Formats: sequence, C-alpha cells, structure tokens
Amino acid sequence: MKLLDELQALRLQLLAAAEARGSLTDPEVLAISEAADQLIVTLQHLQKNELNR
Repeated sequence: MKLLDELQALRLQLLAAAEARGSLTDPEVLAISEAADQLIVTLQHLQKNELNR
C-alpha cells in the first residue's frame, strides 16, 4: 500500500533527522513527526471506513 510506504519513508527520515540534529524538539524533526502523525490519522480513518462497510 502506497500510504504505508510513505509512512515508512517518513519514519526513516524522522530517525535520521533526530540523530543528525541530536534533539527530538528540533523544528525539522517536529515537522517530520507531524507529517507522520497526519498520515497515521489518514490511515486510521481509511481502516475504520473499511471495517464499517
């Protein structure tokens, strides 16, 4: 599934950014984290819709 691939890519970006920046509160790290959060919410909505069919 394409969205899961996107989430995996964001996860890897998040790990790399956090390691490079040395902080989980760096603005770049937070931006990637927020993008991942939004994608997770989208995936949860899709899953919920599938279960309600």
